[in-house]
Parts: sequence; structure tokens; C-alpha cells
Amino acid sequence: MNQRPFETLTTQEAIDEYIHLIERIESHNKDYFQEDAPTISDEEYDLLKERLKGLETYFPTIKKSHSPSDKVGSAPKKGFSKLKHDTPLLSLDNAFSREKVEDFFARSHKYLGLPVGAWLEYVGEPKIDGLSCTIRYEQGKLISAATRGDGWIGENVTSNVETIKEIPPHISAQFLDLLPEKFDVRGEVYMDHATFSDLNSRRAHTQEPLFANPRNAAAGSLRQLDPSITAKRRLHFFAYTFVPISPIAPPSFPTTQWTTLSLLKKIGFPTNPLSRLLSTKEALWEFYETIKNTRHELPYDIDGIVFKINDINTQNDLGFLSKSPRWALAYKFPSRTARTRLLDIQIQVGRTGVLTPVAILDPITIGGVVVSRAGLHNEMDLIRKDIRVGDIVVVERAGDVIPQVKEPILAERPKVSHPFVMPKRCPVCESPVLQEEGFASYRCTGGADCPAQALEKLIHFVSRHAFDIDGLGKKYLEVFFNQGWVRTPSDIFHLEEKNSSRDHPLETWDGWGALSAQNLFRSISEKKVISLDRFLYSLGIPHVGEQYAKILARHFISLQALLDFLEEAKDPSSPAYAELISIEGFGTILANALIQFMTSESTKKILRDLLGTTNDPPLIEILPFTPLAQGPEPFLGKTIVFTGTLQKRTRQKAKDEAERLGAKVASSVSKNTNYLVYGQTPGSKYNQALLLGIPILTESEWEALIT
Repeated sequence: MNQRPFETLTTQEAIDEYIHLIERIESHNKDYFQEDAPTISDEEYDLLKERLKGLETYFPTIKKSHSPSDKVGSAPKKGFSKLKHDTPLLSLDNAFSREKVEDFFARSHKYLGLPVGAWLEYVGEPKIDGLSCTIRYEQGKLISAATRGDGWIGENVTSNVETIKEIPPHISAQFLDLLPEKFDVRGEVYMDHATFSDLNSRRAHTQEPLFANPRNAAAGSLRQLDPSITAKRRLHFFAYTFVPISPIAPPSFPTTQWTTLSLLKKIGFPTNPLSRLLSTKEALWEFYETIKNTRHELPYDIDGIVFKINDINTQNDLGFLSKSPRWALAYKFPSRTARTRLLDIQIQVGRTGVLTPVAILDPITIGGVVVSRAGLHNEMDLIRKDIRVGDIVVVERAGDVIPQVKEPILAERPKVSHPFVMPKRCPVCESPVLQEEGFASYRCTGGADCPAQALEKLIHFVSRHAFDIDGLGKKYLEVFFNQGWVRTPSDIFHLEEKNSSRDHPLETWDGWGALSAQNLFRSISEKKVISLDRFLYSLGIPHVGEQYAKILARHFISLQALLDFLEEAKDPSSPAYAELISIEGFGTILANALIQFMTSESTKKILRDLLGTTNDPPLIEILPFTPLAQGPEPFLGKTIVFTGTLQKRTRQKAKDEAERLGAKVASSVSKNTNYLVYGQTPGSKYNQALLLGIPILTESEWEALIT
């Protein structure tokens, strides 16, 4: 990744890097939040986010409404029903140094107008390395529970949460007068070390894949479709806050975070006994150092300390940023390191063909986790660090998640060693490997013909924002792929036909039956009609995510128009090419990637197979882009911000409606915002719009304008 100072970048170079960063961050979001299998450390992930924010700050015109800097978590995992959060379940900003924590103090105190040197009371709470969860109670009875999801909509894990013995199914009647009629309790679900060790021992005995750490084990356990499996995993819970949902809270309801923890404990919830009220800055630093130096003695994993301003009225005054509160910060612990020998460097090939070097290590235990593989980033990082096979290397687990090779011990290098060189051909399909101009990454040019890319492309093809085929997730696609049933997108739509001709049809497989097989085939059949933007996204075009697929659909209207145009744009001196790079957000890198992908023979074959030929009928129908009819108020080129919980439409549907009217949807309010549309519990964006004099619409008023 390009790490040049911002002031040395041209706007086009910034856009190109910005696109590449978004692609990487969204991929890591999916790994962490949906697959419970992160592939980089928290620290490296935070560095990517910081670089993205830096680009958006230095080049404010390039920021897109789909920016990961404004997102919390990732979309809910398939297989669960969805639950809306009445108030968003946001993440916390992270700090990895004392200076960053001091910056946090200074920002919040300045925002409140406090004099220099003033101090507020804080509460320090160990940051549990688990899975965030919100639990709804009505009249003292547990009625639902949800994961964080994307911060707005989570997975309904009510039945699973009910198996956690520490979470009360109902609140004792003697405490109901202290509580709102309806409220949420938020906290962290986690797995302790003893349970984790026992679980992995049993999985090793049955030759099942081992969990990498307790956090992944907890996440995988809470997100089981069968609650009886969750019950056997012996999960635990620490509560950390209330969220009143009823309009009126009792007069005795807590007004500080410290009394909130006391009330939670009083009514039956476990709270972390290490939490402390911190009345001075000296006490705050002492608390951090004490917990950091003794955390190895705890029966569960923590990866930092969360500092929260104690007074809740002050919290409300500070409010929220787009994805985190202004009144809280997670101060992460420094990384843990160990030394071991680097046995080999292997190359993994991802969905878009990016080659990633992976270190194969002599197994070593770091922070209670056995590490045998670690990240090596890319060739430039390998060259800079001069890491070689056979070296004794320092391995770190920054943020207590995925290990990385930090550096070699040169004094202990073998007498015979060789610098690592990226392969010139893909190690899987032997297609040529090319390095993208301006980037450190190498890509296999084999495309869909590369088996290493093919499965991941199929998984992307049926994903939520693409064909969205229920019941055909990664698990089953891997089976179908390995059995040779599904190797290309068109095979998915021939699956029922192939099944009927097999000696051992799907109905006879373990875990399947006639009903489940028919449900799958029906799901596939129901998704044979798709909008142009979703289809373009499903193809997995390098650098073209959901937002850019919509821009292309809006610009070209139909797939055939786009294909004809790209044939002309293959000539970089043509008017078509000039038009392509002038489309909002497009530059030469994105344009070249689009042309190369869509005009390649492998993509043309995929399109022929799906859309039919003279001799073969089409398998799918692609709907051309159709703008909504313009209402009395034109929205072309206007910037719209949505806030609060909408009642008649999902946030995604509202966004789609606005974009089809030619509007831009932003995630935050600024002087450039033309309209704010709000639903229930609108939050700080509503107040910002009032201050700036921006027109404010209810959901009903918005609906009246667009119909």
C-alpha cells in the first residue's frame, strides 16, 4: 500500500489509493465480523483505518458515503433472522499509545469548554475480548437478544443467549420500580481459558478445526443455529451498560456509569469486578499499568482498558461520532512477542487474485495461543524487513488477535540464506503474476480459471449484496465445489438439473433431505432476476464494490450498453476512455481494471453461460437501471443524510431510493448537506442539522416528495 505523505499525492493518486484501501478494509471486516476468522491484527487494521481517515481529511472531496470509516462491524451473518437496534450499537475508538489517550482527553474537554488542566471522573473497565451483545427486557422479562451486526441491525441470538446461565431470564419484581418498563442491557459474551482449552481438546479428538483463540470460539459458539450447541460451550457474560427504551426512566435511574454498574450487579447481572472509578489522572494511569501487568493471571482474555466519562449527562452533551461515542476510548495493550524459526514462506491467493505471503513457523505459544502461521503483508514489507526462510524471527500478537512477523534476528541468521522473491507465476494455476502500478500487491491474472480464486468468487457471487441466495453459503459451496458440482456461476443455476442425474443426489447426503434440497433449489430459482448494479457487484470486478457498481448501473443503464462502451474504451486515446475516467470517483486504475476484467475471455464466457446464446436460453435476467419518477422536488445532485430508525423502509432501501433519484447519500451532516431525513431516536445528526439550518424531513415527508 502506498504510504507517501498526503501532501505529495495528487488528487487522482489519492482516489486510487482510497479505492484500494476500501477494498482491503471491507475484506477484513467480513473476515472479522462475519466469519469470526480475522487475518490481520487489530493494530494493523487500525493503521489501515487511520490511513483511510487521513486521506478523507486531506482530500475531503474523495470521501464516499460507503466509507468504512463511518461503518461499525459488518452485515449480519446469514442463517439468522435480523433484529434492529433501537439505538445503534457502536464500536469504540482505539488508542495504542499514551499520547493518543491524552489527545482523547484534550478533545473531549475542549468540546465541553473545560479550562486547561480540568479533570473529569472516568470509569476504567477491562476490555473483554469477546462478542458484543444487547439484550432486551420488557417488564423485567428477557424477550430478545442480538449481536452487534453492522451497528444498526444484528443477528437474533435470543435462544442462544438464553442458554448463558449468568444472564437472568427475568428481573426480580422487587427491582422493577428502579427500571424503565422497556430497556436493553449491553455487554460482552466471552469464553474463559479453561472452557476454550477443553473445547479445542475435544475438537482435536474428533479431528475438527481448532479455534485460534477464545474470542473466535465465543463468537462461533454464540452464532450457532442450534442453541443446544451453544449451551454445551459454557459461555459467560459481563454487562456494562443500560439503554432505556421506554420514553420515561424512573427518577432513581443511574446518572453515572459507576452507579449503572452497581445497579446492573444489584439486579443480577455479572459486571467486571476489576472496574474502577478514577477520580484523578494519576489513578487512571496506575489502573492501566496494574491491569496490563497482571492480565496474564485472569481466567479470560482482555486486550485493553475502556475509559468512559462517568457522568451520563456529560456523555449526552458530548454525543457521538458516526461510529463511536466521544465520551469513551479503548486503550489497547501493547503487543505480545515471542521468538521462533521461520520454516517456510507460502503464498495464498485470494478472491481478486492478490498474492499474500504467509509465514510458516515452528509452533510457539504467545499469550496462551499456539501460533504456527503469521502474516507477512507483502513483498515490499518482506524486502524492507529482510525476512528469510530459516531466520529466527520475532512474532507479535498486536491487539491479541492475529500474529505478525515483526523482524528477523540477523545475528542468528543461517550462513546460507536467500532473500524472498515473489513468484512470477501463480503457485496454483501458473498464470502470470503482475504487480499493479502504484501498489505493493501482486495479482494472479488467471481470473476465474484459477482454482484458488474460483471458490472465493463463487462465495462472493451469491453474497448478500450480489445474488443473495439463501442457504448457499460458504460451507455448502465448498462441498459442491470440491465434489465438482459447482465450478462456475452458471453451474449454480444448473444445480437442480445436475442433482437429478447424480447417483447420490443431495437428498441422500448427511444433514439433507428432500425438503431442504427443494428449499435450496427454490432459493436459487427465486434469484434468477437481478438488478444491474447487483449483477456487476456479483462478478467481483477488482476495485468495484457495491457503490461503484451502482454508479456504473446509473451511468450505462443496461449491461449491453456497458459492454459495448468498454470495447471502445479499450483504446486509451478514445473518447470512451476519457469519459470513463471522468465518471465520479473513477480514475485510471479503476477504469483499467474494469476494462481488463469485463473484456477478458474468461468474463465473456461467464456472461455467455449466464445470459445465453443463440443455442442456449438465458439462465438469469438482468434488469436495466430504472430511475424513480421525479417528484415535485428534484434531488439530482443533492446530498441526503438519513438518521434514526426508519419505520417504513430499511436504511438500505432509503439509500437506494435516494440514489435512484440522482442524490448522493452521506453518512454525516455538513454545510454541504441538502436534506436530513430522520426516523425514531435521530441522535446528534438532527441537532447538527438544526444548528446549520439544513432542511429536515420526517420519513413521511420524504416519502411524499419521492412519490
